Amino acid sequence: MRRALALACDSVAAGGGPFGAVIARGAEPVAEGTNRVTETLDPTAHAEITAIRRACAALGRFDLRGLTLYSSCEPCPMCLAAIHWARLDAVRFAGSREDAAAAGFDDALLYREVALPPERRSVPALRLLAAEGRRPFEAWLARPDRVPY
Repeated sequence: MRRALALACDSVAAGGGPFGAVIARGAEPVAEGTNRVTETLDPTAHAEITAIRRACAALGRFDLRGLTLYSSCEPCPMCLAAIHWARLDAVRFAGSREDAAAAGFDDALLYREVALPPERRSVPALRLLAAEGRRPFEAWLARPDRVPY
C-alpha cells in the first residue's frame, strides 16, 4: 500500500494525477501504475487500469486471479469494472471516494448514472438494431474454439 501511495505522490510531483496502484501476488509486486490521463491524453489511463494492463502484459494473460490490487484511492466505477473483468482476488485502498471528491475528483455522478436506465442518463443511450445486435453473440456462441473470459 505504501508503494501505491508513493507512486501517487510521485505522479503529483511529475505533474500528473494523485493516484497510484500496485498489483501483487502476496508480497511480490507484479505491476504498478500511475494516473497517466493528461500525460497520454487518454481518459481511461487511471492508475488501476495502467497497473492492470501492465500486469496482464507481464503475465501473458487477461485473467488476474490470485492477485491483489493496492490503490492509493478507492477505485472509480470504471476501474471497479476493470477490476472485476480482470478477476482480481481483492482490492485494498487508502483514500476514499470522499477524499478524492474533496480534491476535485468527484465520481458521484457516475455512481448515480449507472443505476439509471440508459435513456435517462445525462449522456442518453438509445438501443438500435436490437435483432441485428444479437448476431455477433450468436456467432461467438457458434465458435467451438472461443476463449471464454
